[in-house]
Amino acid sequence: MFDENSNDGPRLPVKPPSRKGRVSLWTYFRLFKKDILSAQPAHLYRAWMAEMRTPFFRSYMCNDPELVDLVLKKRPMDFPKSERIRVGLKPLLGESIFISNGPLWERQRRIIDPAFEGGRLRTVFPAMWDSGVAAVERLEKVADRTPVDVEGHTSHVAMDVIFRTLFSVPVEHEIASAAFQTFKEHQAAQPVANIGALLPLPKWFPRPHSRKTRETARIIRDLIGQLTEGRAKEIEAGTAPDDLATKIMTTADPETGKVFEHEEMVDQVSIFFLAGHETSAAALAWSLYLLARYPDWQDKLAEEAIAAFEPEKIYFSTLSKLRQSRAVFRESMRLYPPVPMYVREAACPESFRDRKVRKGSQVILSPWHLHRHERLWDRPDEFDPDRFETPNGKECLRSAYIPFSAGARVCPGSAFAMAEGPLLLSMLVRAFRFDPVEGDDPMPVAHLTVRSADGIRLRITPRTKITKKDASS
Repeated sequence: MFDENSNDGPRLPVKPPSRKGRVSLWTYFRLFKKDILSAQPAHLYRAWMAEMRTPFFRSYMCNDPELVDLVLKKRPMDFPKSERIRVGLKPLLGESIFISNGPLWERQRRIIDPAFEGGRLRTVFPAMWDSGVAAVERLEKVADRTPVDVEGHTSHVAMDVIFRTLFSVPVEHEIASAAFQTFKEHQAAQPVANIGALLPLPKWFPRPHSRKTRETARIIRDLIGQLTEGRAKEIEAGTAPDDLATKIMTTADPETGKVFEHEEMVDQVSIFFLAGHETSAAALAWSLYLLARYPDWQDKLAEEAIAAFEPEKIYFSTLSKLRQSRAVFRESMRLYPPVPMYVREAACPESFRDRKVRKGSQVILSPWHLHRHERLWDRPDEFDPDRFETPNGKECLRSAYIPFSAGARVCPGSAFAMAEGPLLLSMLVRAFRFDPVEGDDPMPVAHLTVRSADGIRLRITPRTKITKKDASS
């Protein structure tokens, strides 16, 4: 835990305790269901590779940068997404790009990638700005130094960005609001902790899911279906706005000439909920926590933002002026990577570090452990946004930093996230000062993403007011 009064060294951000000793498979599953991170032993922060054996399969966690590079960059098709992870996510995500494999995934990528090319980021920038202004207005109502759970607010603004950039509607839109509320319930159902993923069942065999998981997934998909049906009619009538949904729905696969059908589009929008909203919300919340704990850095960001947002008209080029904010956001995702682990499957027999790996074995790449690896990073548990300017930081940024994955399956929205995060962070610290609540440190836990077990409560004080300026590309 964070120790305000420690004289033994620099103050460290919170970190969950590691599991002590060996445990049975079923004990591990119970620990895993409670929190992925604290279910793991401490030696993973130093190990290059670790093997876990079960009666049904074997798993290999790989922290060796050469193995990470092999799996993600050199031979990604030989390590497809694990069916054991797909089991828990399929009720909501269907066959979306996040969990699909092979030719289906390749086709989806050919259609989706053009929506996130550089020029599109410029187009959606005004929507991001409007989301930030709306977030500031909401926080003004609670900025009285009473402890506030900022996770709820970062979830709200991140979902607002999703709906404004995808469908040109704010999250307060009736359908958007219902989807937002239901998604929170879906996360609470813990869909990834699925007992069916542990059993050696054939792929065609139905996997059990909790009633809450099935119900919330159905509601979300129905709501998304309403939005996509409405957009399809607007496209046909020639009245559709030029946003991400229109771009994706009108982009044809260059090889087949076909566009996404209705259910396919629902699948893809569902993953934007998970990857686009949830990961951004988590990263922004942890960034605010870190700035509250390190006020010198918060002051740097506030000064930078005040200078960058000085003109009456906000331009897309403003993003290039937020260098300190980008460094803080990057360091936040190192310490608290939104997605803690990526699980792949060996499609054929392999050899890792002179150890035989059977076909079908699970290959786990853990940003959480890789980003804090004691044999790779200098002072791995310290908060230091300047580290990426050092030789060690530059090398680790290249070989041991994967918050968005890497290689062929890198998140298509990574550039989008690295614009959204620093922009919103700068807008918030320009308008408010965030201070910690003494004795109320958050504890990271991981289910779908790395969140706090009981919220991140901070005291918020008005600093200056951001008005709704004209955002331009």
